[in-house]
Order: sequence, then C-alpha cells, then structure tokens
Amino acid sequence: MARTLCCAAMSAATPPSLPLAGITVVALEQAVAAPIATRHLADLGARVIKIERVGEGDFARHYDGAVHGLASHFVWLNRGKESVALDLKSEDGRAVARALVSGADVFLQNLAPGAAARLGLGAEALRAADPRLVVVNMSGYGTAGPRRDRKAYDMLIQAETGLVSVTGTPETATKTGVPASDIAAGLYASQSVLSALFRRERTGEGATVEVSMFDATAEWLGHQMYMQLYAGRQVPRMGLSHAAIAPYDAFPTKDGQILIGVQNDRGWQDLVTKVFDRPDLVDHPRLRTNVLRVEHREECDAVVATESQKWSTAELDARLAEAGVPAAQVNDLQGLIDHPQLSARDRWREVETPVGPVRAILPPMTFTDVELAMGAVPDLGEHSVELLAEFGYSTEDVERLVAEGVVGRPKTD
Repeated sequence: MARTLCCAAMSAATPPSLPLAGITVVALEQAVAAPIATRHLADLGARVIKIERVGEGDFARHYDGAVHGLASHFVWLNRGKESVALDLKSEDGRAVARALVSGADVFLQNLAPGAAARLGLGAEALRAADPRLVVVNMSGYGTAGPRRDRKAYDMLIQAETGLVSVTGTPETATKTGVPASDIAAGLYASQSVLSALFRRERTGEGATVEVSMFDATAEWLGHQMYMQLYAGRQVPRMGLSHAAIAPYDAFPTKDGQILIGVQNDRGWQDLVTKVFDRPDLVDHPRLRTNVLRVEHREECDAVVATESQKWSTAELDARLAEAGVPAAQVNDLQGLIDHPQLSARDRWREVETPVGPVRAILPPMTFTDVELAMGAVPDLGEHSVELLAEFGYSTEDVERLVAEGVVGRPKTD
C-alpha cells in the first residue's frame, strides 16, 4: 500500500484508475538513464518528486535550448514530475531529502557509486528505517569491479560493451543515434520498480535493486554475444543490412530508396514473383535459400536493386505491402513527425512547460480503459516551497532555507 502521507496529494491530481496512482517516487537523478525510468513511472500515474541542485538543477536542463529555450532532453524526460531544488552539501538540505524519502514508496538515484550513502541516502540506512521502501541504485558499471568509479556516459558504455562494434558500416564503427545504453538501463530500472512493488504487495517487503548501464547494454547484445561465444565469429557491421539475412537492406527506387527485409525463403518467393514478376528467380541456384543468398549477398543485392529501380518509392511500397513482403520507407525525423501512423492513431498531445505547451507523443504503453498521464515539465525548484510545507516545514523555516540557499525556487517566484 502507498504511504498515507502522499495519498491526499495524489487523490486530487491523479485519477485512481491510473496503474500507479498512490505510489510516490523520490528521484535523485540527472541526465538520461534515471530520468527516463521515472518519467515512465510518472506517465503510469506515480507521483515523482525530482531532487535537483540549487541554481543549476539537472545538468540536462542545459544541453540545448531547442524547445522554446528549454533543453530537448529535459522536456523529453521530465514531464509529470515535481521539482525540489536542494543543496545536499548542507545538513539542512540532506534533512529535507531524507524527509521526502520517508514518505515515499520508491527511492531511485543515479549518483556516482557510494555518493548517496555519503549523503545519508544509502539503501541500507533507508531500508533499515523503512523495510517496505524500494531502492533502485543506477550506475554506469555497477557497484563493484575494476571500472566501478569510471565516468560512464552513454557513448562510453556503447564503446566498452562492444555495441559500437556491431553498429555502423563495414568501414566505420559508430554509436547509435539515440542513447541506447541510457534507455536500456532506464527501462530495466522502471521494470524493476514495478516488479518490486508487485512483490511488496504479497510479502510486505521492499527491495534494493542495482541496475547498471553496462549490464543493460550487454543484455541487448545477446545474439551477437552468442555468435562470438559459440561460433567464434564477430558479427560484422552491416549498416542497414543484416549479417544473417538476405536480401535485407535499403534498395534504390526511381526517386529514392526503400528498405526490404526478406526473412525466409517464402518471403523471397513472394518478392520475386508477386512484386518483381520474376518467377525465374525462385529456384535460382545461388539465391533460392537464405543460406545461399547470404553466401552470395553481393549478387543477391544487385538482382534486387536492378528490379527495385523500376518503380517509384510509393509504387514499390504499395506493391510490397500488397504482397506481404516486409518493407519500410527510410524516413528522416520530419518524416516521423509527419507520419500518418501517428496522426491516424491520434498519438499527439500537448504537455505544459514553463514556456508554454509543447507537442509530445503518448507513452507507448496503451491502456484501453485510461489514457496515461502526461504531466507538466517542471521549472527548477517549482515545487520546493509547497513540498516542504507538505512535509511539516513552517513558512518561517522555508523562507530561512531559501534565504540561506539550501532550498531553491524559480527565479520568477
């Protein structure tokens, strides 16, 4: 059950039908990995209290000013949260943080290993005071091992795990275009919270969970790892192609290109007969099976490219769809924004921010009986004063802490 201290605040703001209504999460977080975990929890209805540094806040607030002066990363990752700005170097600031956690169901943090414990916010101390608390410690490499204390940005983890070795073209290794290691860790962290809360409902016990970006990314490299472990073969970088399937690549059309992915021999037969009108290719001695097509990939791709150039992208896309052959148009980001799949399914909403509403896509978890929450993106320290009041601080104490720089609030207050 959720803490009674927070239920009153939740009842007016969050419909009880949201999956995590009544759950309070306190997050000492920054950058991407932890914020994306807690944003998913906020979308699901949890109350998320984000602790930030006085003056500067989460450093992701300052990555860019693309969204009407706000940082694109911060807008993406921090909707639906309450921001309290604290100086955790001061005892008063640490006392406020501990008070916030005392009313929470979940405490999630991604400071450097050991830093939370030095602030009096270590899992052992917190759970000794409250065994029902779920504590999630996120890090780059985990809490042990030779790289425990190394800096761990997304690109560094992608390199260290070998993700870059399978990403890019044969000539050039590259990181993914999205922060895959951050996102992977964030998804596993949010999943761990849900699992721990579910177990707590049955046992009454909380949990201490560790999630590292390194471990999360290593998990995502599963099939490539098994290729190396048991076949002794490094999976090559293939660009848009695939090491084990052919044809699987972007092929030219009259006016652009289209991605075709044939995953089995039946798909090859459909491609060459229903799309290309080339039944002679069905039993081609070097192309009739996927094993042969991979072995003779250059010839296979050349055959497909010769045929694909006979149509425009739209024409070929329609023929492939009618034949049931997997294909996709190769979009840029504007293509995603304008994509008819999003508009047809009514996926766009507006989210409030300190500079006005911005567009956002609905969370990917679609419940049939309730639309998930998409709360406002908070200003730095926007909720500091009201949160301290809620947790028993007098007006005089709050004003003193603000004056001393222990607590921050928006400059417009």
